[in-house]
Amino acid sequence: MGTISASAQTYGRDPQTIRLVAVSKTCNADAVLEAARAGQTAFGENYEQEAVTKIAAVRAARPDLALEWHFIGPIQSNKTRAIAEHFDWVHSVERERIARRLSDQRPPQLPPLNVCIQVNISGEASKSGVAPENVPELAQAIAALPRLKLRGLMAIPEPESDPEKQRAPYRLMRKIYDTLRAQGFDLDTLSMGMTDDLNAAIAEGATVVRVGTAIFGARNYAK
Repeated sequence: MGTISASAQTYGRDPQTIRLVAVSKTCNADAVLEAARAGQTAFGENYEQEAVTKIAAVRAARPDLALEWHFIGPIQSNKTRAIAEHFDWVHSVERERIARRLSDQRPPQLPPLNVCIQVNISGEASKSGVAPENVPELAQAIAALPRLKLRGLMAIPEPESDPEKQRAPYRLMRKIYDTLRAQGFDLDTLSMGMTDDLNAAIAEGATVVRVGTAIFGARNYAK
């Protein structure tokens, strides 16, 4: 994606170190297949039931495609089995109980499920995620689970239009990430940044950006 490359170059980063997850929630299988034909391989979904149906349709249409599926939405306890069975990544782990269910329900023939801890970096009461001060404890618990691989952190900060203010929560995310790595956690992923704050996230070290609107256009999110 040209915007990612341009932003990376602006901030002195190698574009190859930033992965694009195309957020395909509410899009149909045909839209995913069209993006795949353009070279996109990683897709993000928020809704378990919609995603499982879509994944099956895409695989039936193009079994030769090696796509990667990322779950990026809130996780309810009764949804963990389907997520553990059908996804390659989960970006939105915020509770040890959910992490344990994902580990227990991950099929043994599949590789460990890649997970990120969702951090409520702006402290919003309405937003999912663990408080920054509780991240190390949750990281320790997840790292001990046999069918999960802790890869890093994810955040969805409070919306902000000012570019410098957009960077502040991502700067804090990078600090938490660096602290965990210094403590011995083998992390390589900072999942942060969407269509409207992509540049700020890349400036502060994002390794995964989650973009939907800029790829698929405005959509109807009513469920």
